[in-house]
Amino acid sequence: MLRSIDHFIGGSTFASGERQGDVFDPNQGQVQANVRFGTSADLQKAVDAAKAAQPAWAATNPQRRARVMFKFRDLVEKNMDDLAHLLSSEHGKVLADARGDVQRGLEVIEYACGIPQALKGEYTQGAGTGIDVYSMHQPLGIGAGITPFNFPAMIPMWMFGMAIAAGNAFVLKPSERDPSVPVRLAELMKEAGLPDGILNVVHGDKEMVDAILDHPDIAGVSFVGSSDIAQYIYARGTANGKRVQAFGGAKNHGIVMPDADLDQVVNDLAGAAFGSAGERCMALPVVVPVGEETADRLREKLIPAIESLRVGVSTDADAHYGPVVSKAHRERIEHYIQMSIDEGAELVVDGRGFMLQGHEEGFFIGPTFFDHVTPDMKSYKEEIFGPVLQMVRARNFEEAVRLPSEHEYGNGVAIFTRNGHAAREFTARVNVGMVGVNVPIPVPVSYHSFGGWKRSGFGDIGQYGQEGLRFWTKTKVVTQRWPDGFVDADNKAAFMIPTMG
Repeated sequence: MLRSIDHFIGGSTFASGERQGDVFDPNQGQVQANVRFGTSADLQKAVDAAKAAQPAWAATNPQRRARVMFKFRDLVEKNMDDLAHLLSSEHGKVLADARGDVQRGLEVIEYACGIPQALKGEYTQGAGTGIDVYSMHQPLGIGAGITPFNFPAMIPMWMFGMAIAAGNAFVLKPSERDPSVPVRLAELMKEAGLPDGILNVVHGDKEMVDAILDHPDIAGVSFVGSSDIAQYIYARGTANGKRVQAFGGAKNHGIVMPDADLDQVVNDLAGAAFGSAGERCMALPVVVPVGEETADRLREKLIPAIESLRVGVSTDADAHYGPVVSKAHRERIEHYIQMSIDEGAELVVDGRGFMLQGHEEGFFIGPTFFDHVTPDMKSYKEEIFGPVLQMVRARNFEEAVRLPSEHEYGNGVAIFTRNGHAAREFTARVNVGMVGVNVPIPVPVSYHSFGGWKRSGFGDIGQYGQEGLRFWTKTKVVTQRWPDGFVDADNKAAFMIPTMG
């Protein structure tokens, strides 16, 4: 019998839902488990558990909440290998990349361990005669996270780590393609001492998503996924009075200046474009060399580097990347490759038809490289989300700045150069939310914040760091005065707008 992946509600597994989804082993192309698709009634059970537990958790002092985070961090580190294997078995990314997935999420948990310091408000003594003003950060109540398949450990921890440390209860709806790791993380939070009901995991598809967006007791929703769904979630959630942050797709560019170290660029591009089979919102699928000479030299070095990449099963220690997550996703990537050919791009390396002996049904696709891609091509405008690198040749620096700035996505961008002035000009002018200088995947560290622009991000507040704290709390400002002998005072001042003059 296939393994069944159930909800985790109120501190224990909960088997409910007649509809189920298939969870595949991407290495074999076979179903390995079934995940239950919950209903609005299942969500209500999770919300009831959260409502019962959240007031006491919010009243728990921040230092004690931080101790749970410290313990959770220790448990995740202790279980790192098991988590990585479980993640790889459902997603397909190689084990080293799976460990990185867990580790980057754990870094946000480490930031959340400092929640007593982060939650401190501001205080002004003597703002007026006998008047003090101070602010406090208070939890929203119940938050929810809707997370994608490509980072089943990191992104859930981005969300629930900050929300829970700030005193909220949380309902997590992970991707139905690889849901086991999020459930395991919830179990580890319980083991760390988190009260039952503070972290709940519900599974499902659009029915569950809509139930979350419509539920009146869920105050904030965080989402990462495609741009069309992000826009839908932002619109529906905010229409229901919720605070929403929704991060969408990307088409990140890597600008290569003539003075760049091309050997380093090639090494960085190989990892950024093809790592995790390109299934990253911060992948680097477009390279923009400045000048024909730079493009020709870069192409000459890229081709052998791409052709030498090893595609293997997720447990192959020598593999650079593994299979994509599903057969449908592989077909989608192959569709975009054919689209690029039909649009007139030059197919330099073709990854279609890749097959691994003994794993013929696995969802593998080889690295693919296009040259002479132009901005008017649909395959350039849209996110492919696979191991496909497109080269768009720029005539000069101005065109290189304009390409990512005018693209509808604005998640990340990188520039490779030895010229400090060029780097400074580029970072100041480019219309993109996260910029790397000689850094191909500029995901900010946990004490800064993650967030793209344009159709890569809906909402005004980023993930984790101080931005994450702002999202998961509401600020209350108190103006206080302690009267002393006002009984006989002239009361005319009470009829005027208070001022501090």
